[in-house]
Order: sequence, then structure tokens, then C-alpha cells
Amino acid sequence: MLTPSEELGLSGANLAGRVRKAFYHISEARLLAMIHGLREEEQQRSLIYLRDGEPDVVHILPCPVTGLPDQRSYIHSVSLTILNALKRLPELYMQDFAIRDVLRLTPEEDQWLWECWGPSQRELNPVFGRLDAVVDFASPMWKESLRFLEPNLSGIGGLHLVPSCERIMADVVLPVLQAEDGELQLEVGQDIRDLLMQEILDHLGAIGRPARNICFVEPKYAGSGPDEQEALARYYHDRYGTKVMHADPAELSLQEGEVYYGGDKVDLIYRDYPVCDLVELGQEGVDVRPMRALFQQNRVISSITAELDQKSCWEVLTDPQFTQKYFTADERQVFRRHMLWTRILSDRRTVLPDGHEGDLLEYARTRHEELVLKPNRSYGGEGVTIGHGMAQAEWDSALECALKSGERWVVQKLAGIPAHEFPVVGPDGKIYFEPFYVVMGFAPTRDGLAIMGRGSQKQVVNVAQRGGLCAVMIGHPPGTLHGPREVTT
Repeated sequence: MLTPSEELGLSGANLAGRVRKAFYHISEARLLAMIHGLREEEQQRSLIYLRDGEPDVVHILPCPVTGLPDQRSYIHSVSLTILNALKRLPELYMQDFAIRDVLRLTPEEDQWLWECWGPSQRELNPVFGRLDAVVDFASPMWKESLRFLEPNLSGIGGLHLVPSCERIMADVVLPVLQAEDGELQLEVGQDIRDLLMQEILDHLGAIGRPARNICFVEPKYAGSGPDEQEALARYYHDRYGTKVMHADPAELSLQEGEVYYGGDKVDLIYRDYPVCDLVELGQEGVDVRPMRALFQQNRVISSITAELDQKSCWEVLTDPQFTQKYFTADERQVFRRHMLWTRILSDRRTVLPDGHEGDLLEYARTRHEELVLKPNRSYGGEGVTIGHGMAQAEWDSALECALKSGERWVVQKLAGIPAHEFPVVGPDGKIYFEPFYVVMGFAPTRDGLAIMGRGSQKQVVNVAQRGGLCAVMIGHPPGTLHGPREVTT
């Protein structure tokens, strides 16, 4: 007898197979025209990533990845459980020296955390984050395939890119698929922009501030990263009537306890700016008191909690010395089932993936085909080393370099990354189907779950590493549907 989860996975496989079957029925001429249409829409809708100030179009993979409503609901529940656990980290950091060592901050960051964490943040802790993960919706063991890779608790990239990708897919690709299979029913997921705005409105209401002026704060003149601010401001103004401004921290001012950008009073900021960078600005003579005031007044999303955004958060949630002490049985079950074993790389004993205590360095050296090495506080896929693609000597050298680097690194259990075939246009102008690794980013709130799909032919999947966008679309169970129609000539 199949379990309900396995039956759901088989339904997911049937849906994915149906989409693929319809896709393979598309003539090469029409497929080329469809891909050309995608490329035009990417330009027109500004799917742009800045690289050293130069615009680079982010491409959309031409076929959607599909999931079922019940799969999305399960992932939503799991993601909220993990996010709510992460929201508790400031309290645990302040009361437990062992956790403070795992989530080590600089003295300056530590000072900001203590000064900007108080009763308001404890009661109302706004964190809008993305949890990177892998899952194979089309597997009978889809729940077992769900593994969370790392947290991203602030400044999510893709707020414009992802919903735009989904709308382009709905406008350009779905009509072509439905021409092959008229009963195929797919829909875009929840819009991450709307989930963020609802979080903003809810938090402003809870702290008693009006929703007049929202400010997105980021390294405004850095010239790298997704180029999204103008499109986001236009979307929020048109949909919500809210003024959304775009500022660098150096452009904010503090007057009688209120923060201003130009002549506008700021009610709340959404930030893509870590405290470590604010510390550097302060050392350069920039007045960072406005940012500190906003943190202290609990008018920042994500809150000061996001300063504990490190890959080593997963050590806190996978080490029994912490989970048995601070988390419920239900939370521990979620962690055991879906979170990858992760440890700060150092010469010590710890609980290994098999549940027994052992020497961490010995384990890291002898089990390299099962492990990934990552810089603890970097992002964008930078520095990630996958063990099974390396010879033993290369892996040993990478471990030694990490230990001597002066930075902190983690070793993490390797996750199986699902691969999907997507059509690409070859140098000869013909269509070829090639495999791409696909990684998800889940952004959960009380009101829903946004899914951010990314694909690459490299195992380190990230738009910053020139990966593409992959639309994740929700379909109805295929048991009520029929196969694609026969193609007539």
C-alpha cells in the first residue's frame, strides 16, 4: 500500500510528465518562436542583474517546473516552522554562550544586536526571508527529497525578477502548452511582492505607524545585484497607493527621533544592508544613527534578527545539545527530516550525521564525497566547494585552506539536487534538450508561500553565478485530466 505522501508524489510525477509530453509535441519552429518571445519579454520587463554596473539580462528556462497544491501546503508549513525557529535565535544567542560561539559576531555587530533587541522586537519580530532548498515534486519520495540548504533572512533578491518570470511564463509559454493539451491547468504561485507588502502593512498596524512612506534601503550605488527598485516602486504605487522610496543609508537623516529621506518621513524600511556594512560606513564618517534608530524602534524588515543569518544557523537546528533544550518534539521532527546536517569547521568532537559523537575533522577528511564546504557568511554561491567532484588531495587542500583562512567555514551534508531537461538553442540555431540543476527558494509568511526557482548546469545554482530563472507553477492533480491530444499533420 502506498502512503498518502507517495500517492501525492506519483500525482506530481504524472503532472510533470503530462507537461513534458505536451512540451515535446511542440514543433521546433514554434518552440524557437516561443523562446524568442521569452527573450523579448525579459528585455521589456527588465529582468536585469547588474554586474559591475553593466546590465545583464537574466534568462528564463522555457519549461515550468510543476507542483501540486498539497505539496505547496506542506512546504509552507515546514518553512514557517524553520523560520519561526530562526526568529528565536537572538534570545538563544543572548542566554547561551555555546550558541553565541556557533553564531559568532564581531564586537561591533554584537553591540548593535544588544542595543537593538528589546521587548518590541521580542513580541513583534518581522523577518521576511528566503530559505534555500531542494525538492523533487515528481518523486514518490518527494517529502524525503525536501532538504533545506541555508537561510537568507534579509534583502531577498528577486522581488521583481521572480513574479515577472512567472507572468512571462503564463503569457508566453502556457498558451503554447495548452494548444497541445487543452485541459492542462497550471497557475502562477503567490506573488512575493504582495506577501512582502502584507507583512509591511501588518507590522505597521501592530506598531501603530501609518503606511505612508516605505523606504527600500540598500547599497544604492554599488552597481551589482538585481536591478529591481524602480519596477518595485512602480508596482507598489500602482497596486497599493503607497510611496516606496529607494535610499542608501548615507542619505537618511534623523530629526527629533524621526527618520527622513529628503523631505519625506520614513515609516518603515525594507533593508538589503547588513550591520557589518553599516559599521564600516560609520567608521568612514557616515552618520548611521538613523538606521540604528529604525532598528531600535522596530521599524525595519528584516529586524536585527537577520544579523544572525549565517550558514551555521543550521548547526543550532541540527545539534541535539541545542534542539533537545530549546525546541519542541514537533520542531525537532521537522529539523531531522528536512534540514541538512551542518557544522562549523574546526578541530573538535560533535554529533555526526549518524547520530554518534565523533571527530569532526576526521569525518570531514574521510567522507568528502558526502560533503559540501561553504564560507559561513558569504552569499551568491561564492566559495562553495562540492566534495564529490574533487580528488581526495584537492579536498584535503580545500579543508586546510579553510582552516587557515581566518574566516569561518561550514561543512554540510550533500543534498541531491534535482535535474530537469530544458530546451536550449544551440550554436547551429536548433533546439536541444539539456539537463539543468534546479534549486528552490521558499519565502514563507502567515499569508502564503512564494517559490523562487533557479536553474543552472553547474551544481552551485545562483543567479549571481549566471544561473537562470525557473518558474514553479501549481497544477491540479492530473487524475482528472486526459493525455495530450494527437498531433495531426
